[in-house]
Amino acid sequence: MSYAPGAAVDDKLGLGVGLCNSHFDFIQSERPEIDWFEAISENFMDSSGRPRAVLRWLAERYPVALHGVSLSIGGCDPLDLGYLTRLRKLAQEIGARWVSDHLCWTGALGVNSHDLLPLPLNEETLAHVAARVRIVQDILERPLVLENPSAYVQFRGSTIREPEFLRALCDATGCRLLLDVNNVYVTCFNAGADPLAYLDAFPFDRVVQLHIAGHQHCGSHVVDTHDRPVCEAVWSLFEIAWRRTNGAATLLEWDGDVPEFEVVHAELLRARDFISGGGADRRSVAPSEIPADADDKPSTPLGFLSPNLMTVTSYVPCEPASRQLGAAAAVDDLGAR
Repeated sequence: MSYAPGAAVDDKLGLGVGLCNSHFDFIQSERPEIDWFEAISENFMDSSGRPRAVLRWLAERYPVALHGVSLSIGGCDPLDLGYLTRLRKLAQEIGARWVSDHLCWTGALGVNSHDLLPLPLNEETLAHVAARVRIVQDILERPLVLENPSAYVQFRGSTIREPEFLRALCDATGCRLLLDVNNVYVTCFNAGADPLAYLDAFPFDRVVQLHIAGHQHCGSHVVDTHDRPVCEAVWSLFEIAWRRTNGAATLLEWDGDVPEFEVVHAELLRARDFISGGGADRRSVAPSEIPADADDKPSTPLGFLSPNLMTVTSYVPCEPASRQLGAAAAVDDLGAR
């Protein structure tokens, strides 16, 4: 079965949080009044123990979406059909509202960097990613939702701005978008760009979900850390994005130094103040502004570069996505084994 572009996605889920194993007991005992949850796909797709059981229990009581970090939709290695088969099985098992991942690559030559690495944005990359998105959607039998990543470098070979690239990708494949508002701020600060101009160009009509999160501001650069409350500048951007999406599902990410569930939930509920604020469509969000509480010891924005990858000097061309079409057609056989 292949995916038919244009399938409807119910994106009016309200306010949700990412599912964290340290919150399992609280959620099951207290059943908090929260609209929905997002689960990291890789944390559950290979589990047959308690995490998978908790996710099934949760999906019977709350809407759940899956969010991946290993698809490598922009990579040159062949798509991992085994991974996609397991992902499809999990999505079907819990009735996932949608499946998302990032516009990025995560490794090369079989080496996983365990990070979300940016792509050069040009026509060649667009054709490459679009071909891979079509294969993924055919296997998952649903639209793929792609997120704008945080970036710390830009490529000289980029000829298309990210919002326009994402719009063209949606036009070519029927995929949908997850707009990470914190990533907009992080990327624009690191590039010296205007986040308001970024939002002005963004295809909000393709957005089904918003992300908000905290980051580490190091003065010279910003790192997407998901380990603290959302800053006021990101809240201001969220207010604009939420209004322009007509209230897309909103998810707070808090993945490091995770506090008690009540603390995370309280931070999420701050979104209500900005949803009901009714302020002007443009607020002051200065990309060059350095907050007074910027961390004294900056992290290294290029620390994600894998030494194993950097020692590879020979050129290895990308595997054409078209070569995987036949393998993708046989993925049902893989799932049946």
